[in-house]
Order: sequence, then structure tokens, then C-alpha cells
Amino acid sequence: MRSYSRLNLLNLAAFLTIAGSAVSGVLQIDRILQRWLVLFLLLFLGFLQSRLPAEVESPQQLRLTNLLVATQALIVTYLVWSTGLGFSFLVLFFILTVNAALYNSLRGTLLWIAVFTALTALLQLQSGGWSGLLRDVAVYAGGYLFFGFVTNALNVARRTQVQNERLLSELRAKNRQLEEFSRQVETLAAVEERNRLSREVHDTLGHHLTTSSVQLEAAQKLLVSNPAKASEMVGSARSQVREALSELRQTVGRLREPVEIELSLPQAFARLAQDFQAATGISVQLELAEPPCPITPGQRITLFRAAQEGLTNVSRHAQAARVWVRLVCLPEAVHLEVQDDGIGIQPDRDSQLGAFGLLGLKERAALMGGDLQVSRLPSGGTLLCLSLPYSAQNTLAM
Repeated sequence: MRSYSRLNLLNLAAFLTIAGSAVSGVLQIDRILQRWLVLFLLLFLGFLQSRLPAEVESPQQLRLTNLLVATQALIVTYLVWSTGLGFSFLVLFFILTVNAALYNSLRGTLLWIAVFTALTALLQLQSGGWSGLLRDVAVYAGGYLFFGFVTNALNVARRTQVQNERLLSELRAKNRQLEEFSRQVETLAAVEERNRLSREVHDTLGHHLTTSSVQLEAAQKLLVSNPAKASEMVGSARSQVREALSELRQTVGRLREPVEIELSLPQAFARLAQDFQAATGISVQLELAEPPCPITPGQRITLFRAAQEGLTNVSRHAQAARVWVRLVCLPEAVHLEVQDDGIGIQPDRDSQLGAFGLLGLKERAALMGGDLQVSRLPSGGTLLCLSLPYSAQNTLAM
């Protein structure tokens, strides 16, 4: 639509120029027959102008368009040669320069300008001789170059804009497809998770509850005839219910776990500190590395678990008022510290780290080539230090 609007404006300017040339030229022609011939040729020139396409979409169409421009050039040449009127009709070459620049590359435009300049020189030589030839040709050639360069530059800018709009439209379409695929993936993931949970509940919780139900029914029947056996069955059912409760707690814990695990490490630490402070009233100060450390997903989980376990131990044993959680990106490793201002780890607990839930973290750190240390500070309080070396496969920023 824009191309047709642009072409209509250019055609309007071309038609006005042709009309001006007709008025200026015809009034200077004395012979009636020649006047009518000039008017006919100018009308035909305008007709050819109206047949120019809005866009050239193939090499064949470009050849046909250049043929139209060449025909127009022949008409202008004949008008100048037959009438001897230079300026009145030579000005039409400016229109043809714009036409050539609209559809051709810069190289093609320069070739057309060279043709128009040569024709202008020949016509000026035929009508006025050598006197002032160089001056007149230079004036016309400068005009051809100006119109050609400006039109070509505007045409390149227009084509670039059209291409950018097309690419933007394609990008928006791809984004819509991506959003749709993302929604589908989320839906499928939710369905898969529900199916997994239903299977897990059926295979674990359902099994324990079914077994305990059968044992309770049997115990009810034996309650009078064999109280000892009934009591044994009730105890077994109680064990099954406890196992079912434990399985239920683990399932609920796995459901809550991804909320922190799927966040970035600073966000997960911030949420952990906020929840800890709200639950215990102990102030937590975070000192996190900027920019993020290049760690793997496994290291990220280990760091979060270490901070989580450190805060848990503070709430249980430290009697602290403040806790500091620091994350530092060293040149070769990422370093986590959890420090409190409490009473410090007791000597009889130094060998009981497993009771604090830290033994598993020490083993996980060792598997990653790192180290976990818990120590009592001289000034009081406890310091938990976890150091994990960067891996060659580290591609995830925390």
C-alpha cells in the first residue's frame, strides 16, 4: 500500500513536469502538425509513466521496467532533436533519472545517468554546437546525479524499512508460537507431575493404608478370641500408618522444594532469609557476590542446602541474635559462609556433625571436589564454611 502511495505521488510530480514541458514547448512550435505530434508524444510519455510498477519483484519485471524507461528516453530524445527546444524537453530526463533509480541498484542508476548525460551532450551539440557544451552538460549531469543519488538513497532506506518490518512481523509470529509452545509445555509438565504424584501416592501411601486397613479388620475379628494376636496386628498397623505419614511428609517436602530450587541463588537466599527471620526473629544479613558466580546446577543446590542447614542449626543450638550469610566468588572456587553471634558449637558436638544434618553436605561437597568445615569462633559464635571449586563444565550463573 505504501509503495502505491509513493508511486502515485511521484507520478503526480512527473505528470506536472510533463504538462509544464508541453505548455512551454508547444507554445514555441509554429507548425500545427508538429504541435499535435509533440502533444501525442508527451501524452504517450505520460502513459508509459503510468505503467511503471509499484515494485519490481523479478529480473524479468526489471527488464520490462528498464525497457519502459528506455522508450521514454527515446521519446525525450526525439522531442529535443525534432523541435530544437533544449531546456523545455531536456528537463524530462530528470524524471527518467528518478525512474531509473527507483528500480535499479546504484550501479544500474549510474549507467542510466551516463546514458542520459551522453544523450544530453549529443542533443546540445546538435542544437548549439561546441559553444558552452561542457558547461551545459555539467549542469544537466549534476542534476541527474543529484536526483539519482537522492532517489537511490531513499529507495535503499525504504527497502531496509520494509525488510525490518517483515523481520519484526516474523519475530512477533515466532514469539507468539514460542509463547504457545511454552503454555503447552507447562500444561504437559503439570499433567505429567499430577500423574507422577498420583502414581507415587498410589504406590506408597495407598499401599501402607491398604495394609493397615486389612490388619485392623483382622484385629477387630480376633479382639475377643485372640487378644494377643489382635494387639500384634494393631501394632503392625500403627507401623504402617507411621510409614505412610513419613511418605506423605516426604512427598509434601518434594512439592515445596522446587520453589527455592528453581529461583536464582540470590532470590533463593533472600526467600530463605526472609522465612527464617519471620519464623525465629533472628536477624539475617545477606552478603552476596556480584556478579553471579559461574556454578553448575548441582553446586547451586548444594550451596542452597548448606545455607539452609546452617540457619537450621543456628535456630536450634546457637542462641544467636544475628546471622550473616556470605557468598564470595573466588578465582578458583565459590565460597559460602554462615556465621552467627551465638554461644558457638560445643566441644562435645564437634564429632556429632551428622546429627546436625551436615554429614550429607560434607559428602556432597567432597564429591564435587570441595570441602565443608564447621568451627567455633574465638569471639563466640559458629562459622560454617563451604568451598566448591569451579568445574570446566560450569555454564550456569547463579
